[in-house]
Parts: sequence; structure tokens; C-alpha cells
Amino acid sequence: QAPIKATCEDLSCKTGFPEDVHSAVVSRSVHGGQPLLNVRFRSCDGNKKIHFGSSEPEDFRVGEDGVVYAERSFQLSAEPTEFVVSAQDKETQQEWQMRVKLTPEPAFTGASEKNQRKIEEIIFPWQQYKHSSPLKRQKRDWVIPPINLPENSKGPFPQELVRIRSDRDKSLSLRYSVTGPGADQPPTGIFIINPISGQLSVTKPLDREQIASFHLRAHAVDVNGNQVENPIDIVINVIDMNDNRPEFLHQVWNGTVPEGSKPGTYVMTVTAIDADDPNAQNGMLRYRILSQAPSSPSPNMFTINNETGDIITVAAGLDREKVQQYTLIIQATDMEGNPTYGLSNTATAVIAVTDVNDNPPEFTAMTFYGEVPENRVDVIVANLTVTDKDQPHTPAWNAMYRMTGGDPTGRFTILTDPNSNDGLVTVVKPIDFETNRMFVLTVAAENQVPLAKGIQHPPQSTATVSITVIDVNEPPYFVPNPKLVRQEEGLMAGSMLTTFTAQDPDRYMQQTSLRYSKLSDPANWLKIDPVNGQITTTAVLDRESIYVQNNMYNATFLASDNGIPPMSGTGTLQIYLLDINDNAPQVHPKEATTCETLQPNAINITAVDPDIDPNAGPFAFELPDTPASIKRNWTIVRISGDHAQLSLRIRFLEAGIYDVPIVITDSGNPHASSTSLLKVKVCQCDLNGDCTDVDRIVGAGLGTGAIIAILLCIIILLILVLMFVVWMKRRDKERQAKQLLIDPEDDVRDNILKYDEEGGGEEDQDYDLSQLQQPDTLEPDAIKPVGIRRLDERPIHAEPQYPVRSAAPHPGDIGDFINEGLKAADNDPTAPPYDSLLVFDYEGSGSTAGSLSSLNSSSSGGEQDYDYLNDWGPRFKKLADMYGGGDD
Repeated sequence: QAPIKATCEDLSCKTGFPEDVHSAVVSRSVHGGQPLLNVRFRSCDGNKKIHFGSSEPEDFRVGEDGVVYAERSFQLSAEPTEFVVSAQDKETQQEWQMRVKLTPEPAFTGASEKNQRKIEEIIFPWQQYKHSSPLKRQKRDWVIPPINLPENSKGPFPQELVRIRSDRDKSLSLRYSVTGPGADQPPTGIFIINPISGQLSVTKPLDREQIASFHLRAHAVDVNGNQVENPIDIVINVIDMNDNRPEFLHQVWNGTVPEGSKPGTYVMTVTAIDADDPNAQNGMLRYRILSQAPSSPSPNMFTINNETGDIITVAAGLDREKVQQYTLIIQATDMEGNPTYGLSNTATAVIAVTDVNDNPPEFTAMTFYGEVPENRVDVIVANLTVTDKDQPHTPAWNAMYRMTGGDPTGRFTILTDPNSNDGLVTVVKPIDFETNRMFVLTVAAENQVPLAKGIQHPPQSTATVSITVIDVNEPPYFVPNPKLVRQEEGLMAGSMLTTFTAQDPDRYMQQTSLRYSKLSDPANWLKIDPVNGQITTTAVLDRESIYVQNNMYNATFLASDNGIPPMSGTGTLQIYLLDINDNAPQVHPKEATTCETLQPNAINITAVDPDIDPNAGPFAFELPDTPASIKRNWTIVRISGDHAQLSLRIRFLEAGIYDVPIVITDSGNPHASSTSLLKVKVCQCDLNGDCTDVDRIVGAGLGTGAIIAILLCIIILLILVLMFVVWMKRRDKERQAKQLLIDPEDDVRDNILKYDEEGGGEEDQDYDLSQLQQPDTLEPDAIKPVGIRRLDERPIHAEPQYPVRSAAPHPGDIGDFINEGLKAADNDPTAPPYDSLLVFDYEGSGSTAGSLSSLNSSSSGGEQDYDYLNDWGPRFKKLADMYGGGDD
């Protein structure tokens, strides 16, 4: 360690650098950011703001506190390094300069530290207090050179470094201390100072790889803690020792190089690091290759740049097909590769030789053989095998095949099997054995990528493929297919239409003649001879049939052989039917509606003919001569070739349904005509010319029969309602005309009287039962014949003189009245028979009889004897039971 010198010079206070040239001793290796020294600048006015600068800013930087730092890492040369430090007042722009000279420290000789150096003494500069007289002398501030301390020192510890002392310790009792990282800040306790003597010591070995330098500050205070000196900055640099081996970033390095590469081709870069100072020999590495495996074709196929670690080729002959991979052992040594003092480490470099297309595909045979049945497609007929020494499943190995001859019609193609790299010869178009029995193809194979430059092999390989076609039984085919026949419609059944035959393409097979059959005949019009293919009709050909589309009728036939296996083919016969005038025109629509008065609402009609031109329109429309009422009531006018108008000729035609015959004639040769009935509904119309509601119902689709049925039902319903009303009125009149024999308050008609008289027997069945009821009114004899009466009619003969009842109620009168009425009824030829209902409620007019209820009243002679009623016969038995028999 170089001695630190302290000089002193007395001068008055002057702003600026205390010296013009400042010399400092530093280590030979300088790190980027390393503090080198501290320049002192005296400012008589403490408020000045000073900015420091360097004449070589790329190498040195001056902080605001005056500490000079290395801007980058570099090695100091043996000659002193000089640069200028400037200070500038930011307010007045006044500038001061000082030259700095850096001298590298001498090399460490290895002698004992105790004999090498002597503990030097650093004295605090003494500074006059501000209140003292300015005439007093004042010491200058000192810049202390860095203290260099080797790492990994073996002691003994604590090891004394330097002594800090103030010249005021003669008059004052002072205490010394140091602050900063390594002293009172982490890592604490590395540096200690004796507070009395100021002796600074280190307590343990230092490690540069952990902390390369320490920045401490020394303080001197009195016993009261008052600062008596300005603090002194002390920089302690840890000198690097070669205590770390190089370490590779990866233990195994992988690289690639294409085969056939020329010497000087870059392969890869390996990198190692050393924890020691990289700017010193301890951290300067050198690389070399220790071994190469395999050693063919040369033991020195690669070399390495000893400083950068770049591996390059130095020999030719890299062939992946012979050597696919090389393994190199790489060594890195520090101390610039000094084998004696340097530390070393090794790593492995694996270099894979990548493939290039330096080998074309080669066919394994000169001729390949295959066979294919005729008329088959998408069939693999041959496999073409090749060999390629390049890396499989790469563009340099993948083969592509193409045909160079033997297939002018393009019936074959060659696909590549991606797994085996074989060529698959495939049929893409059917082959006819009768035309081609064998093919000889010329094929070529080449890689997906072209051969590498400088390769002397041909770029492709060629071979021939012999393909044999196998004969198979082929289906027969009709010629032509489809076959078109033009025929007029109306051809009768049993007529020969045409001959439709097929051909068998198998000319080299022993087969019998073909057999024909019908496969499709929608209208069942045709039949085919199974031997000669002659087609005849089985029904009349009709162009207007629903099975004919656009005048064309299609039928399908089948031809079969007896080969192994049997084959068959189909053919279509198309019959184009020519139209004949076999259909008469008809009127459309069949029904129409018009008004009963003559007004412009004519009926538009259309002629419809299933035939086509020239057997259809234009049509002629006319009305027949008979019946004469047709032309008298109607007129028809043609308005176009297919349309006409029918309208009334007379001013008024009674509403109803009329059948109007219309004669329509087409334009065929000969003409065809027909009489069509047009059902015209003549109806009453409103002001707008529309039919009324009933007519609308007709127009909505109701037929004539339905309308008549509806009208009949309505009439019958009205008659029934009228008859019911008349019957009700007649019944009311009959009730009003009846005169009771007794008063209403004495009416006893609610009592049921049973008479068991049933008449004279079966001989009475010849009586006219229509005379069971009494008539109400008289009708002239001229209107109805005698002896024929309705049930509700009054007798047409003179009424018998029924007795008139006496007004005085007396039992004798009642008996006489009943006897006279009985005699009159027995003698009346119009009275009903005995076994029929007898009506006694007709009492005539002007009866003075009172109420029958008086028969049982006490005021009407209740003490009278009515036993004589038993003698009046069975008809009065009930009265005898009621009034006779005494008190019972």
C-alpha cells in the first residue's frame, strides 16, 4: 500500500481549488462507478452553488460532493493518467480548474504485510472558527487517497490500517469515530476505530465479490460531543484475488451445422463467467477445445475463438449420412488462459449435423409390374419403392413421382405414401380391355426440394411400370340410348312400333345372345320381344294421357347376358307423339250467371281443346237452331280465337236456370266440333248489376237440385205453421160455441164418466171413420159429395131435431131429454157406429138448460128418488149409482 502524504500550506481564505495539481494513487483495475478520490473546493461564501465537471466525461464523473467516480471499467496504463476537474458557480458563471494525475499502484509482491507497509497517520486539517480573526492561519482540507486492502487476508485480526489524528488533541481531549457501510451501517463491525488513539482496523477478511469498496467517514469531537474537525472521507478498495473458477452458463451446449458446410462456417457460441474482477487477469477467460468425438473424417473439424467462445468449422467433409453428431469438450481458463496460475472448468458442446438434399431418390428396381380389371377406377395397381439416404420425413427425403410417357390419355396418376415414401400407381379413368390390354408407363422420382449445389448425382431417377388389363364381363348397352321415335297418336294396339336392341362389349367371351325385358312402362302401352327386341303396342297411344309430358312418352328396357357374373344394361325409348284431331273442344266454364235484364254484363266463355296446334284454335262459336228459343233469347259473339261472349238477345228473361247449348268447332283438318251445355243462372240484379243474396248463394256453388230442395223445405214449413195457426183458431171457436147445460159454477165436467158401451161388434167396421167429429159449418152440396165428410166437418144433411131442454130443473125433464136424444141418435144415419166415440157436447143453439151441478144440490130437490135411472140401460148406470139407492 502506498504511503499517504499530508502537506500543509498557510494562505489566506480564497475561493477555489486548494491546489493546481492533485496526485492520487489508485489500483490498476478500475470498475465502472468506483470512487477514485475526493477533490476539495474552498468557498469563502458557504452559500455558493458549485457545479463540478470533467474534461474526460466518458471516463470520469465528478459528483456534487466532489467525489470523482470511474464512468466505465478499464485498466490504467503504467504511465500516469491526467484529466482536468472544473468547478463553476451556477449564479456568476465563474469557473475554476484543477489538474488531476492518477498513478497506478505498484504490483503486490507477496511479502508479509507487516514488513511491506508502515501504519501511516492521517491528520485532520485545522480550520479557524468563523468568529476568529481572519488574520489567523488556516489549514487546507485534505483529499485522502483510497486505501487498498487485499481480499481473503489471513490476518491476524483486527488488522490495523491507518491512524486518524487531529493536531488539536494537544489542547483538547478528543474522541474519534467512523461511520458508513461496514462501520455503523450494514454490514456493521467490519471496520472499527479506537476512539482515543484514532487507530482504524479491519476485523475480518474481506470478499471483493461481495463488496468491492467501502466508503467511510472519520469524525473528531470533543468530550461534549462538539465537532472540532470537518469529517474526512476514507475509501477502502478491496483488491481482487483469483479465488473463483470460471463457470459455464450451461453444462451442455447444443448447436447445429449443415452437412457439407465449408471451413469457416459459424456453428455456435459457448460462454463462461468468472466472479473475479473481469478487468483484471483474475477474471479474463480463454477458451479451447480439449477433445472431439468422433474424430472422423478429421480429429480437428472445429475450432473455437479463445476470447469470444465462438465455434467454427475448420475442415471440410461434414456428412450427416456418416456422422450425425459431434461432441466437443470445451475448457475455460482465467488468468488469460495461464495454465500454471489460472483456474479452469469444462463444458460439453453437442453439434448436430443437419441434413441437406445431397442424395436423390433411387428406384429399387428398373421395372415394376401391376394389373387392373377393366372399367375399375381408384384402384392401386402398383407400388413404386425408392431409397433416399437423406433424413426421413424431410423435404430432402420426401419423393414426388410423375409419369414421363406411356399414358397419353391420362388414365393413371401416382400418389406418394407419406409414411413409406412409396409411389402408388392409381387408375383414375376406366380402361376397356377390348381397346387396351397392357400399358407400359415411364415414371420419374425426385425430392420436394432441389439437390444442394455441388452434388454430382442426377436430380431424379427413372423406372418403367408394366400394367396388365384383366377382362371382365361388362354389361350390354343399347345403341342409341336414349332412342327417339316419332309416332302419331292413336296407334292401335298390336302395332309394331320399333326395334330397340343392345350390344355386348365382351367380344372375347363365349356368351349367348342377349335377352330383353321391360323395366318401366308407366301407361302399360308397350311390350318387347325377349329375343329380337321388337317393340309392339298393347294399347292405343294417346298424346293427351297424363303419362305424356311435353308430347314425350318414356319407357325403359333391360338387356341381360349370361356371363359370369350375369350383367345387364338399361336403355330408354322416347316416343314423341304427334297430335291428331281426336278431341272436340269444350266450353269453359260450365256454369255462368247473368242478369234477367238486357245490360252490358255478357258472359265470357273459353273453348278448351286437349289437342294442340293446328288441331286446336282458333275456334268457331255458334248457337244451335233447335230449340228455337235459344237463338230467340241468346246471342254469341267471338272476341278472339279461343274466347267468345254470350249475352241476352231479349230485353228481359225471367230469373231461373237455363241450359244454353253452344256449338264449338276447332281448326283441325278435318274439323272436330261438339255441343257443350252452358248452365246459365239468370237472376235479379241490384243497381250495381250484382245478383241478390239468393243468387249469390247460387253463384257461391249451390246446384239447381239443392236450391229446389231448399225452397220445398221452406214451403212445407210455412204450410205446417199455417195449419197449426188455423187449428188453434178453430179450437178457440169451438170452445166459444159450446153451451153447457148447467151454470159454470155448477160444472161437474171434471168428473170422469165411464161408459162401457162398445158398439155392435165387427160388423160395424165398414162404417166411415171420417165421421167421428161434429161439423161446425155447413158447406154446399155441390162442393162435396154426399156421404164423404172430414173428421172436423159438420153434417151436410139436415140436423136431427134434438130436444130442447127445459129451463126448469126437474128430474123428469132430464130423463125425457136423454131418451129423446138417444132416439134421435139411433135414427140419425150420419151418427157414428156403436163402437166409436160419441160426441155429446154439441147441444145446439138456444138451450135453456141449467148447470148439471144442480143435480146434487140440496136446493134442487135432494129428497127425490132417482132409482128409475137403473131402468134406462147401461149408459145411465153411472147416474143410477150416483143418485139412486137411497141414502147411499
